[in-house]
Amino acid sequence: MSAGLFVSFEGIDGSGKSTQARMLHDQLLSEGHDAILTREPGGSPGAEEIRALVLNGAPDRWSPETELLLFTAARRDHLERTVRPALATGRIVICDRFADSTRMYQGLRGGGLRAQVDALHDLMIGQEPDVTILIDVDADAGLARAVARGGGEDRFEAFGGGLQAQMRQGFLALAQEFADRFRVIDGARDMDAVAADVRAAVAERLA
Repeated sequence: MSAGLFVSFEGIDGSGKSTQARMLHDQLLSEGHDAILTREPGGSPGAEEIRALVLNGAPDRWSPETELLLFTAARRDHLERTVRPALATGRIVICDRFADSTRMYQGLRGGGLRAQVDALHDLMIGQEPDVTILIDVDADAGLARAVARGGGEDRFEAFGGGLQAQMRQGFLALAQEFADRFRVIDGARDMDAVAADVRAAVAERLA
């Protein structure tokens, strides 16, 4: 059992989850907590190299099955080198995306892949966050934000609004499936109002 607290942020592209993860990290540091901010795919040198492979290029560059293997490899390296060492020393780990994103982005794109996602997760990862913050926004609004943001890592955004809508409903279904750790927060509001709800949700677990 780890001594720290593992917090993940999930949501469709353009939901504002990355901004909220940064705001939570800043807030916790200002309160004197020992917290780190990391991300997936990425968060360790090897995983960042895989990130460059999977988030760039044409939408059909990889099959969902190949993506699943790549993301799992990145997650395993991230877990070994960043997440577990930090938790073992009692730190708060804030992660922008974790396994729930793979359950959605790969599990929903390939027929019957969700079972394979879960089986590979159980075999190679075997860890869930203590609390998962789902920043929920309308699919069209999220896609518009993501496209306006730019930044080059737009391979999944290129799949369009239909996939975004499917992912949003999938994340909400995950929040029901894993209700003990999920907290759903309305991301369509002022970012400070969203941040206050995020901090309150994390405070429950810190207590």
